[in-house]
Amino acid sequence: QQTEAARAALAERLGHIPGLEVRFVEAGQADGETDGTRLFTALSSALSDVPQERVAGAILITDGRVHDVPGEVAALGFTAPVHGLITGHKDERDRRVVLVTAPRFGIVGQTQTITFRVEDQGAPAGPAQVAVRRDGELIESRNVRVGAAVNINVPIPHAGPNIVEIEASPLEGEITAVNNRAVVSIDGVRDKLRVLLVSGEPHAGERTWRNLLKSDASIDLVHFTILRPPEKQDGTPINELSLIAFPTRELFQQKINEFQLIIFDRYARQGVLPVIYFDNIARYVRQGGAVLVAAGPDYASPTSIWRTPLDVILPAEPSGRTSDGAFHARLTELGKRHPVTRGLEGAEQDPPHWSRWFRLVDSRASKGTTVMQGPENKPLLLLSREGEGRVALLLSDHIWLWARGYEGGGPHLDLLRRLSHWLMKQPDLEEEALRLLVRGRDLTVQRQTMSDSVSDVTLTTPSGKTRTVTLSPAEPGVWRSTIEANELGLWRASDGTLTALANVGPANPREFTEVTSTTDVLAPLANATGGGVVRVEAASGVHLPRV
Repeated sequence: QQTEAARAALAERLGHIPGLEVRFVEAGQADGETDGTRLFTALSSALSDVPQERVAGAILITDGRVHDVPGEVAALGFTAPVHGLITGHKDERDRRVVLVTAPRFGIVGQTQTITFRVEDQGAPAGPAQVAVRRDGELIESRNVRVGAAVNINVPIPHAGPNIVEIEASPLEGEITAVNNRAVVSIDGVRDKLRVLLVSGEPHAGERTWRNLLKSDASIDLVHFTILRPPEKQDGTPINELSLIAFPTRELFQQKINEFQLIIFDRYARQGVLPVIYFDNIARYVRQGGAVLVAAGPDYASPTSIWRTPLDVILPAEPSGRTSDGAFHARLTELGKRHPVTRGLEGAEQDPPHWSRWFRLVDSRASKGTTVMQGPENKPLLLLSREGEGRVALLLSDHIWLWARGYEGGGPHLDLLRRLSHWLMKQPDLEEEALRLLVRGRDLTVQRQTMSDSVSDVTLTTPSGKTRTVTLSPAEPGVWRSTIEANELGLWRASDGTLTALANVGPANPREFTEVTSTTDVLAPLANATGGGVVRVEAASGVHLPRV
């Protein structure tokens, strides 16, 4: 109101001066791109077609928080005076959170330290209540002393952006609560992912798994192949063998929790692993680990790995038979929506544009999600969650045909890489997820789901305004809607169950860093040009100096 009143009064007074051309230029509006109030950038643009000797002066109506004040008078491009008319009140109060140190990266599973302080302007120092949230979840709440540096340790639970919000309680009578919150985005980086691959016997597909896992720089692979099971003992002295003993106790009891994924590749009960170790593996999965069983004829045999304590976590029971005949692996309706299998190259055609397989272990799915199927809609690839962990079961050992290029091959790299990373809880592959994607000035709300419909999403802007967004189906399992991001800062989306956060522009816009009005910022330049800086506040409205 003060700004509009001052502008109207100024226009009226300047309009009485003959021969004076008055140009009004607006700047400082949040457009989703510009950080801070850049009055002098706008001024330079407005006067670009005017000779400097024709410029009589510049009058800036502002709260004084200008972020592009030239350091020297010569940078103005003209020699006329610059004046500042400052809106606001002299004794304004405001509280803000100032970041002192903020890390950009952190190792998943470890903690990072953020240092901040709470500052009050126009009020005596006192305590403040601070809440710390990570990805919208409250992780700490404490009282802090205003003006003192505070350290907080933030766990980094997952890869990708970990959005940390530090919010201070409001100060009575303050101008705005927008800058009571500071945001830090810490990119979680995984340390080496440890994968244990146990091959029950040498076979054509064994190298497919090994090559895939060895080619991933983020994976530390430990691979054992059972070359000499107990029933093949022939009396050869141990010291004459070129083999090493399988360290079962070390792997499956002492160090099992050091692995993010255990893969059993055509493994059958051969007396190598005692039953108690399968109990350890089942417990390991429920506590957050992952197991992938790549099955062959072994899964249908009397020595099947299903006939161990792992039967309680495996999603399909073998019938004891295999189907030996050519077939195309196909995506199920749920498989077309699941991030592990959605959009596999060749899947959109009928039959799929990839090579046939020739063996399928007949099984009865008892739980989990079947994402790929074989002939007669028999389950081929099943994904399941057990406790805090995950299990995958591939009921054919012929994926190596894709890797070898038989009949043109197939998307084995995409499928196996997504499968292994889903098991290791890669956030991008979650079945149910809400995401905010920023591209320039466009903000896209995206919902990944296995359901047939999704709820509306409530979008909250950095200034606290809310709006409801209705999503439209974009592809199987994905719903989207795009809006214009017209504010800088942290945007929040929620559908009542899931929450997503995203920064548009800088995490902590300069426009909201300091919001109290001031004459100090413009005064040095104004004085150097022969101008002045005055407040326009008056008891009866606004007061302008004589023009």
